[in-house]
Amino acid sequence: MTEQEIETQFTDMSVLVVNDKLAEANAIGRASRRLVEDLRHHGVGTILSNSAEDALAVIGANPHLQAMILDWDLQEDPAHRHAMDLLRSLRAHNENVPVFLLAERSDATRIPMEVMSEADEFIWLLEDTMEFISERIVAAIRRYRTQMLPPMFRALMNFAKEAEYSWHTPGHTGGTAFLRSPAGRVFHDYFGEALFRSDLSISVGELGSLLDHSGPIGEGERYAARVFGADRSYYVTNGTSTSNRVVMMASIARGQIALADRNCHKSVEHGLSLTGAVPVYLMPHRNHLGLIGPIPPSSLTAECIRNRIADTPLAAKVEEKPALAIITNSTYDGLCYNAPRVEELLAPSVDRILFDEAWFGYARFNPIYKDRFAMRGDPAQARRDGPTIFATQSTHKLLAALSQASMIHLREGGAPVEHSRFNEAFMMHASTSPQYAIIASNDVSAAMMEGVGGRLLTGEAIAEAISFRQTMARLTNEFMDRGTWFFGVWQPDRVRDDSTELAFADAPPDMLAQVQSCWMLEPGAEWHGFPNLERDYCMLDPIKVTVTTPGMDLSGGLSKHGIPASLLTAYLAEHGIVAEKTANFSILFLFSIGVTKGKWGSLVNALLEFKRDYDANAPLTRVMPALVQSHPGRYGAVGLRDLGEEMFTAMRDGRIPELLQLAYDVEPRSILTPATAYDQLIRQEGDATGLGGLASSIAATAIVPYPPGIPLVMPGEALGALDSPVLRYLGALQAFDQQFPSFEHDIHGIEVLDGEYRAMRFLAP
Repeated sequence: MTEQEIETQFTDMSVLVVNDKLAEANAIGRASRRLVEDLRHHGVGTILSNSAEDALAVIGANPHLQAMILDWDLQEDPAHRHAMDLLRSLRAHNENVPVFLLAERSDATRIPMEVMSEADEFIWLLEDTMEFISERIVAAIRRYRTQMLPPMFRALMNFAKEAEYSWHTPGHTGGTAFLRSPAGRVFHDYFGEALFRSDLSISVGELGSLLDHSGPIGEGERYAARVFGADRSYYVTNGTSTSNRVVMMASIARGQIALADRNCHKSVEHGLSLTGAVPVYLMPHRNHLGLIGPIPPSSLTAECIRNRIADTPLAAKVEEKPALAIITNSTYDGLCYNAPRVEELLAPSVDRILFDEAWFGYARFNPIYKDRFAMRGDPAQARRDGPTIFATQSTHKLLAALSQASMIHLREGGAPVEHSRFNEAFMMHASTSPQYAIIASNDVSAAMMEGVGGRLLTGEAIAEAISFRQTMARLTNEFMDRGTWFFGVWQPDRVRDDSTELAFADAPPDMLAQVQSCWMLEPGAEWHGFPNLERDYCMLDPIKVTVTTPGMDLSGGLSKHGIPASLLTAYLAEHGIVAEKTANFSILFLFSIGVTKGKWGSLVNALLEFKRDYDANAPLTRVMPALVQSHPGRYGAVGLRDLGEEMFTAMRDGRIPELLQLAYDVEPRSILTPATAYDQLIRQEGDATGLGGLASSIAATAIVPYPPGIPLVMPGEALGALDSPVLRYLGALQAFDQQFPSFEHDIHGIEVLDGEYRAMRFLAP
């Protein structure tokens, strides 16, 4: 894209002018004012600042600055500290934005090398014409704009701006079809012309092809590989569910063994069905809150895996070594492995490892996550004698891409995966008409993470999460000192840096943001509740914040009183706050790069309001009117605390937390592979029945409580007797759902008919 083509894509040019002499009645002041006037005449908007302090605030608040004009003699400091600090701050936010130093020629020989290398050009204000200076600044801005955009997005913008006559799909032809209908016109106006002009077809050769990775799309994928540290990267337009299935189909042949994290997303179950793999599951632990922990390192040793295979009847007959191991990293609740250690443990057993990093695409860009992710370090210096490593990442989840945007990253090891073979699996799942805006959003996500941008954005998200965590810890301590309750946060009570141990609430924020040991799951530490861990094996991701409600102690026992998390979630939703995941007594909040102080401050205020309303037993008609409106007879005369106590009693009497642990801790017996179960389902074998009819039968489909989408039972597994942990747990959930409408559990694989759970089953042979 040329500078002129780029120019039309931007609505403004914003330049920060830092000069404390603008108002002075002397030659420098008059020349400075003429420069500002001339820039505005050229269409350049200026933000004026007369101090380093004010300019720092502008830099922090305005990421769209396209140049800075800096007075080298700012605030008449002989050491030029103000100007140097300002320049360092700008470069910490943006490595490439052009900087012009206002100086006199006699100053040039005394300007430090650091400043000379960081500034792009000098302005001799009293010696050059204003027209010459302005044109240099505008030219630099245009060059910056051209270089700023990633390759595929740049090509898409260039193509979409051309007023071509389209004779190919899509049928709306740049949005014009919508203008022929009243409803279509509203749709067009709502989303805007740019979206429809960039919604193109695979037949647009100028943009290349997602299927053969050519042209600007292929260039974008190679750009992403460089940014994310991969040998090869692939853009995916249907989420990491598809990315996981692509990797599995490229790595596993029918009848081969897959080592599958039991804490896997259901897309892995789909991959098992598609490939015909024989699964051998790697079992993580759950803690007192029901949070899923890491797979213990002892379970990843070659000896343990051999024993697991021998104890799995369907796998014991397979003579080949496992084809692929699938590890969830980080977990939904933010637990991150020591990735080199996992690779070391698995290397004797498997030649390819897939790290499902759907929720962890940002890890490479902040040092707090050192060694906690798959694509570590420089690929050129990586070892090549270990397993081939895949990482699948949902760029739409915690980076800034559109929904369904995902990437597959690959780093070759001792069992390489040729591109041509891999691409057969890729094409099997990729649409021949991909959404170009999704592809472009992957491109832009990579650009946002490149260089200092990734460190800055992730650092800000971590800082906000730490501020929220420490605020909550202080509030909890204050309420405890008053002898009353408040919400907790699942995190260490105390943190250590070398020999210094501090209460979490009192630790310096910089220490929490920089010292990885503050977040480590130390072996035997009471707060996390996971057994059999090695030191340095697993850490908690600071930005995944789990708020806990009263009701459960560290041993997993229920207290005398408690507040089910689902009630708090419903209350928050009616106050405009939507959580990511709700368990029995915990709620997950994600601090993505879009979270601001105002946003988490509103969450703190809402939690305080809940406490006030709960303690006052405020009527639901006032504090949760939508709930009452949906079921007026059930909730119209009930107070908030009354409902909370009733729900807690039902959970305690139904033993729901206890049955949850039993249901996930006892691994069901595999009778059929997921692929065989799917074949029988398509042949219309089996039937749907209530919980009583499921006893002593085989699950025809996965049963997956949502969120987080972790299978309770896989297809082809035995459901056990009527008093088995799985069926007892489902029965307890069914009873709860019948008692509390609007608080029903979302379970994939379960159909609810007249309040009764039903699922597909096969009769046991």
